[in-house]
Amino acid sequence: MAAKVAQESLVWYKRSMHSSTTTRLLPIDPHTPASDAIAEAAALIRAGRLVAFPTETVYGLGANALDPVAVAAIFRAKGRPANDPLIVHIAAAADLISIAADLPPIAQILADRFWPGALTLVVPRQPHVPANLAAGRPTVAVRMPAHPVALALIRAAGVPIAAPSANLFSRPSPTTAQHVLDDLSGRIDLVLDGGPTRIGLESTIVDLTLAAPRILRPGGIPLEALRSLLPDITFAPRYQALEDQTALAAPGSLLKHYSPRAELRLVAGPRLAALAHLRATTARLVATNHRVALLLADEDAATLADLQCPIARLGPAADTTRIAARLFAALREADATGVDIILAYVAAQYGLGQAIQDRLVRAAEGRVTTVTDGIL
Repeated sequence: MAAKVAQESLVWYKRSMHSSTTTRLLPIDPHTPASDAIAEAAALIRAGRLVAFPTETVYGLGANALDPVAVAAIFRAKGRPANDPLIVHIAAAADLISIAADLPPIAQILADRFWPGALTLVVPRQPHVPANLAAGRPTVAVRMPAHPVALALIRAAGVPIAAPSANLFSRPSPTTAQHVLDDLSGRIDLVLDGGPTRIGLESTIVDLTLAAPRILRPGGIPLEALRSLLPDITFAPRYQALEDQTALAAPGSLLKHYSPRAELRLVAGPRLAALAHLRATTARLVATNHRVALLLADEDAATLADLQCPIARLGPAADTTRIAARLFAALREADATGVDIILAYVAAQYGLGQAIQDRLVRAAEGRVTTVTDGIL
């Protein structure tokens, strides 16, 4: 599988040598996208090129999902391992049957309820869907985004669009066009700038190929909402090491993901104990010549404002929607201060809290310290 992706990447590379590698930024109205801008982006997609575009979750890096060479170009541009599958984006729920085979009845029920929206379904794959898109597995991940620019682009292109997040592999996902340029300028053809994304976290991925549906990645649709239709649904996170080349069932399953360049350390536990631990740890690290930044909810940032270090604020502690929307941008902001270590604490466990915690655990590569009374 990896050899095939490498061969396809070489074909794309030779083709790309004859064209410009300058990445263009094209502003676009996120509510009523201009037809000429969409037409230009759609033509690039049909030609096998790469276009970054906004969705309601994060910015996606799009290519023709039915063109294995274009799909291989996504992996090359991101530096993404071949065992990490991509999500196919469609513009109408009726298009699901053109990508998926042997759909269970619950697939249509979920699509009717949550599409367009931040829900991805893992279902059996049609034979004509490229194997490299699915890491060689017989399944495919599909969703219908809820962003006018994304939907207009898919419709104009006339093909389903494969689109992981538009960032370098393992970096925090992009929620603005500038984040895309920071990572991929010179690697892709075009960025459609539709402003900041609304949700700020990737879609929830549900595997429907199992006897009982399972959440493979928490995201923009909370577990509580899914349980209204799937009372027996479970969430069993997988933390696969990068060295493990086993094909992943869904994106976002690696232990190292969404990571800043600085070392992120996550603290968990009761608020007062966690803040006491953060204060002591920051003082100890600064005393040993480490450069430290904090990633905190607004109230916690205020409590620790006297510490002589940068603090990236996430929003009110009780507002998981706001924290989710700010999370990746705040990680990038903390990283941009040039620190060695970022210490983070986010207490929310409800609503989007599960997805927020999942992203932080992976961004920290599992470096999580749980405190109870302020003592390790």
